[in-house]
Amino acid sequence: MVFGMGSKKEDPAAAADTTAADATPVTDPNANPIKAKEELAQAAAVDGQTPSDTSKLRTFLMILKRFIGVTDIAAVRFSLPAQLMEPIPNLEYWHYLDRPETFAAIGDSEDPVERMLACLRFWFTKDLKYVKGKPCKPYNSSLGEFFRCTWEVENGAKNTEGKPVKVNYITEQTSHHPPVSAFVYDCPDKGIEATGYDQLSAKFTGTSVKVTPGQYNQGIFIKLKNRDNEEYHLTHPAAFLGGFLRGSLYITVADVCTITCEKTGLKTMLHYLEEGYFGKTQNKVEGVIYKPSSPSDTPARLKDIPASQIVGRIDGVWTEKLYYTAGSTEFKKVPEKERVLLMDVTPLLPVAKKCPSLAQQLPNESRRFWNDVTEFIQGKQFAQATTRKQQLEEVQRQRAAERDAAGKKWHPRFFTTATEADGRAILSEDGKKVMDGLQKEDYALAEPQEYGAL
Repeated sequence: MVFGMGSKKEDPAAAADTTAADATPVTDPNANPIKAKEELAQAAAVDGQTPSDTSKLRTFLMILKRFIGVTDIAAVRFSLPAQLMEPIPNLEYWHYLDRPETFAAIGDSEDPVERMLACLRFWFTKDLKYVKGKPCKPYNSSLGEFFRCTWEVENGAKNTEGKPVKVNYITEQTSHHPPVSAFVYDCPDKGIEATGYDQLSAKFTGTSVKVTPGQYNQGIFIKLKNRDNEEYHLTHPAAFLGGFLRGSLYITVADVCTITCEKTGLKTMLHYLEEGYFGKTQNKVEGVIYKPSSPSDTPARLKDIPASQIVGRIDGVWTEKLYYTAGSTEFKKVPEKERVLLMDVTPLLPVAKKCPSLAQQLPNESRRFWNDVTEFIQGKQFAQATTRKQQLEEVQRQRAAERDAAGKKWHPRFFTTATEADGRAILSEDGKKVMDGLQKEDYALAEPQEYGAL
């Protein structure tokens, strides 16, 4: 799903946070960023004292109330103090590889239905951070900032020696207005690659924040190179961040999303259900794997899919266990012994990533770029952390003004363009070298010709 309390794109729960210097006028009469700034100052934590989650939520709620009715709170920008943030860069925090072994296994089976099921296993495990942990607010990304890492996972394919395989990842903030980041991850040993753009749109309804994909975020595109470039297109559902009034944030999903494979003709529709009675979160999801008679067939609801096209059904709780049943029979009518456990996320935790050391990173690489802020927050020196954060934001504004004055346009380094019309990010030659270096554990990189925020 597309969600997070911070963003390579824009922060949904505190989407008013990008850079103070980048502030844009707010014409909506319901928005009062000046008043919100005053409230932020009043809520500032004392150095040496860690603010509680409740105090953080209270502050966020005070801010958000100022933006009721604003079409997209991503357009409202001012800087949050460091004590309201988690000490982690957003480009590192936000990815779709909490369980990279499920990604590496998508192309293992010879059966196209099994490959679709493998894609679903990846889908239901890619965002475990929201299942196992609370939503948090990382640092918003700066233009030109990038993050790279590797995961080593078991090779689950048959007829292999069982040696670990690597899943490599790079993401770069390719645009600041609007905030967009490009990403690519691949597993060369398995011939699997995924690409896309991250961008969010967020609106505060008064009790929750609704988060939807931005215009450049068309989903995740997974390509199986060893299967004649078979491609799976995964779209994101809308998500909701609630719990402000109760003092405990939680995420719900209530929307429809799809996974489409044009080559096999298979398609999956997932329907995430609304909350239960009295606001109790159910986290239920129902789905159908089917083979439409024509690619142009685009039913809007599960019940619109003809039974003759249905290959199987998905049912369960996306925070616990998901099941698969073959055939078109309604899930509730299938005997339990015939229900196949597709995925149990209950015992799963995100897999640790491997990154270059700080000494091997460039100044605009996420961990190094934000290192001073991170150390100050971890040392509970919030005033220093906020000052350093604002300094980085101010330099980013200055660099943007200099480019505007010179009539220069920013160009990403590791991707060919800031965005692609079809939603598939394309690695540049430097980007390809980074991915090759991650596979070989060679992290050496030349300095860029220009920094976006340094």
